[in-house]
Amino acid sequence: MTPPESPRPPRSLRADAARNRELLLAAATAEFAERGIDASVADIARRAGVGKGTVFNHFPTKDHLLTAIVVARLARLTESAEEFLTGSDAGAALLDFLTLGAEQQQQLDLAAVFARGTADIQDPAEVDQARERMVRAVDALVARAREQGSVRPDVTGADVVLLMCAPSYAAGPLSRTYPDLWRRYLMVLFDGLRPEGAHTLPHPPPPLQL
Repeated sequence: MTPPESPRPPRSLRADAARNRELLLAAATAEFAERGIDASVADIARRAGVGKGTVFNHFPTKDHLLTAIVVARLARLTESAEEFLTGSDAGAALLDFLTLGAEQQQQLDLAAVFARGTADIQDPAEVDQARERMVRAVDALVARAREQGSVRPDVTGADVVLLMCAPSYAAGPLSRTYPDLWRRYLMVLFDGLRPEGAHTLPHPPPPLQL
């Protein structure tokens, strides 16, 4: 005799689980922004308004949670770069992308995560794949800006990916007093990408496979 099928969970429970997951991702992002990636699961649960058990139901370890956030951030950057490619003004599109990247840097320092290696990443391969997709999308965005003469001809996608964090780092020591100071350095950076008055760069670009 065929055993009866297990009853499916009510839709409300599935909706609650999805809502809790989003709350946890938002709370973890905020905690990591304030305390760095050493923020505790207890603090993340408290900010989300759930128990620690709920955190572990969705993410078995804090590394799983961090990985989910990093992959989501990279996916959003990729989708935005691909969307900006459809615009008619490639220079404006590149500036919009750099602005989004700098804004996300305020929430989670992706460069710091990558600099620590794979110690805090549950699935390095998944993160590497997400980063590679993002780098390819940025390279296409930069190539189009070069074609239109919006940026200097020797700038590459790899250059831009490495420069994305620069505005936040420049403003970092004064970020609490002047939270929007990064916008000033974003424009300094972008003006440096323009072809007008450009000098020959003293070092070749890094490979695209960062």
